[in-house]
Amino acid sequence: MVNSMTAFAARTGQSGAQSWAWEIRSVNARGLDLRLRLPEGLPGLEEAVRKALAGKVARGNVTLGLRLTRGEGAAGFALDTPALNAALAALKRVEVAALEHNLTLPPPSAAEVLSLKGVVEAGAAPDAEALLPALTADLAPLIDAFLQMRAAEGAALDAVLGDQLARIAELVEAAQVEAEARGPEMAAALKANLARVLDNSDGADPDRVAQELALIAVKSDVREELDRLAAHVEAARALLSDDGPVGRKLDFLMQEFNREANTLCSKAQATALTRIGLDLKTVIDQMREQVQNVE
Repeated sequence: MVNSMTAFAARTGQSGAQSWAWEIRSVNARGLDLRLRLPEGLPGLEEAVRKALAGKVARGNVTLGLRLTRGEGAAGFALDTPALNAALAALKRVEVAALEHNLTLPPPSAAEVLSLKGVVEAGAAPDAEALLPALTADLAPLIDAFLQMRAAEGAALDAVLGDQLARIAELVEAAQVEAEARGPEMAAALKANLARVLDNSDGADPDRVAQELALIAVKSDVREELDRLAAHVEAARALLSDDGPVGRKLDFLMQEFNREANTLCSKAQATALTRIGLDLKTVIDQMREQVQNVE
């Protein structure tokens, strides 16, 4: 069963006056791009996060973030009384100096005094030693929910890809029938082309004539392309039943699908076979878009 690279999970928790919210999300990417958005002042948290994710995700642009919030009972700020007294004394000296120069300054507001550096101290930082175990305990269920969503999205992808592969297989079988049906017509065309080459081969290099004859034969034979398309269908089915990350291999296989479909269209020389080739290209392109989301 394949996994999708698109998923989201969130988890909230609280310890005392401190609450938090974890979020993890991912979208498709060529490789693994892990981005952590963690608050400062919690040593060891990043290491714990990376360890929890190690080996769980192989591909995708993964963003994991943590937001901390203080509860109503948490200390918001505190006045530094010595710093406040020093600031007020400095303001008084400034006022006296201004009067000596015949300048009258408006009195500062309380908000302006509080905004002076050092007058107000921020509330105490979270107790990292007490908070870290509670935060890391939430990591396992968060990542489990995230992986479950990747698996659920992957199951939906698997169903879509399976249907598209079945349609490709049907079109390949139809192309084989059409290729057989055009046999007499292609044989007549081949004889005419061979006769044309032989009629104009007097004095020509025998090797060159042989190359022209071989080229005519190759241009009319689509069995090799159809055999490869059928083999690609089986290879894709085997990849979809694999347990590991198969997105890159499927992406490469889609390029091979498209190459064979293009060659089939160029060699068709029959309206019905060309139409089947175009239908194949349409389904292959739709499947390629879905494959971009496979881990």
